[in-house]
Amino acid sequence: MTHLQVGDQAPGFEAKNQLGEVVRLSDYRGKRLILFFYPQDNSPSCNNEVCNLRDNYQLFQKQGYELLGVSPDTEKRHQNFIKKFDLPFPLLADTDRAIIRAYGLWGEKKFMGRTFDGVHRTTFIINKKGVIEQVFTKVVTKNHAAQILEEV
Repeated sequence: MTHLQVGDQAPGFEAKNQLGEVVRLSDYRGKRLILFFYPQDNSPSCNNEVCNLRDNYQLFQKQGYELLGVSPDTEKRHQNFIKKFDLPFPLLADTDRAIIRAYGLWGEKKFMGRTFDGVHRTTFIINKKGVIEQVFTKVVTKNHAAQILEEV
């Protein structure tokens, strides 16, 4: 699980989004950011999470938040995922898992009796100065927007 806590400076990053455009954390300086990490495109829980965030996207925008998703999927997979679910926010292709590791989210997981390495589903709320305001490690995928909105 992540070593980052409320009050920590969010680790800087640089990666390509679904369009191949370079995105940096510094691009969000002066903005409030919901940075969510998820294991992979087109898995049932991930589909639930992104669709729930999509359905509440306007509420986040009204409160001044930008959304940015991160997974180890490729730009092409993200393009298809965004198109399939009509997602209004960008997704970063962290294929080398550099961002995932910087945020302490790559590690051992257990699922259906199996143990394997993977991405720990986690969401960070980052303020205008790049400081972490909230960390969600127990994400309820079908109702993640409500989890976030209760805290912000």
